[in-house]
Amino acid sequence: MDIDITTIVIIAANVLISFKGFKDFGFFERYKFQIGGIQRGEKDRMFTSGFLHVDEPHLIFNMLTLYFFAGNVISGVGSSKFLLIYLASLLSGSLFALWFHRNEYYYSAVGASGAVMGILYAAILLDPSMDIYLMFLPIGIPGYIFGIVYLLYSIYGMKARKDNIGHTAHFGGAVGGYVLTLLFKPELLQTDLKMVLLLALPIVLLFVLMKMGKL
Repeated sequence: MDIDITTIVIIAANVLISFKGFKDFGFFERYKFQIGGIQRGEKDRMFTSGFLHVDEPHLIFNMLTLYFFAGNVISGVGSSKFLLIYLASLLSGSLFALWFHRNEYYYSAVGASGAVMGILYAAILLDPSMDIYLMFLPIGIPGYIFGIVYLLYSIYGMKARKDNIGHTAHFGGAVGGYVLTLLFKPELLQTDLKMVLLLALPIVLLFVLMKMGKL
């Protein structure tokens, strides 16, 4: 399929900056997401960390996911708004991670996952019936089911803390993608209100759990 120039620029930026980080440990350490660094005033980490990756498989996975879903969002809202959703999701993921891990001075993370999750959730909101295929499943999963289940898994990951996945950034990024898409396409509240509400359920659940002190 054709790839929009905006998507090409985003992928190129991720590749160039990530490879710089692979080769330059000092560069990687300075620009990764790190609570202590951000609290010292290095706010740029909240943005730059979204263009760094741990290794090549991490980079490839994120960029492939972006490639597969960028077109759906661009066709729905246009290139400029797609870029705004990407960047806003990156920052909302970082902001949520900063808040959630605010007392963990040494917590750190890298990757475009928050931004990519925002694009994925935006794509699902725009076309809830799309099929999403996973390597280990022979059949497609309806987009809205995948989106809801993935965010529920992210909530579990935030609570369990048994892996090195940045669940907070993923969730914050999805919220950014959800909110921006509705701002750009408010007619979805009339044409597909049921799906809009269904996709909001994990977001509401998270805030209820936080209010109850369960996370």
